[in-house]
Amino acid sequence: MSEEQTPTDSKLTTSKRRWAAEGKFLTGKISRPEAERLPPGQHLVKNWPVLDLGQQPHVPLDTWRLDVRGLVENQTTWSWKTFQRLEQSKKVSDIHCVTTWSRYDNEWQGVATRDLLDLVMPKPEAHFVLLTSYDGYTTNVPLADFAAEDAILATHWEGQPITREHGGPMRLVIPHLYFWKSAKWLNRIEFIASDQAGFWERNGYSMYGDPWVEQRYSDD
Repeated sequence: MSEEQTPTDSKLTTSKRRWAAEGKFLTGKISRPEAERLPPGQHLVKNWPVLDLGQQPHVPLDTWRLDVRGLVENQTTWSWKTFQRLEQSKKVSDIHCVTTWSRYDNEWQGVATRDLLDLVMPKPEAHFVLLTSYDGYTTNVPLADFAAEDAILATHWEGQPITREHGGPMRLVIPHLYFWKSAKWLNRIEFIASDQAGFWERNGYSMYGDPWVEQRYSDD
């Protein structure tokens, strides 16, 4: 599938109806009561702290690409222009960093991961996703978590384009996992059969990263 092509409307409609009927990728972990909103060991902040590996790659929009590879029916590469043509969504979610800060009610705009999944159609043997960024950073998530209802490939935050320091022009947001799983400067999504550790996972962090049970490190 080339970057200028997307499946027909009828195929998208059929896919979405099938996924809805099967309840595919539903985790049941989207909404939490207010009393459980702040994970243990976290504190609230009003700002958005900046964390990275020491470099913030500059990615011009005219050279930006997103590659989708691995165990999918439709491997593809999108340019910025063709990515912007995909269905756009808005999500509001909290974020939780492993360094103990949390920020409530962040408004995101971009492409919902479920809409991307409808386009690329993961094969039955795909169970995990390996994410790679323009700075060489990698991280892993189960496919069910990548497909969470509030997960989004975000290009905007609070109504403005995401800045370079926060992962612009596009970053992943998976709110129910620690934020190191939400790769900045994303340029490759690979669907794989078996779990594969990313950068921080190889350096002592949890393979999963659930904030509500404090899965910060590999022995948690």
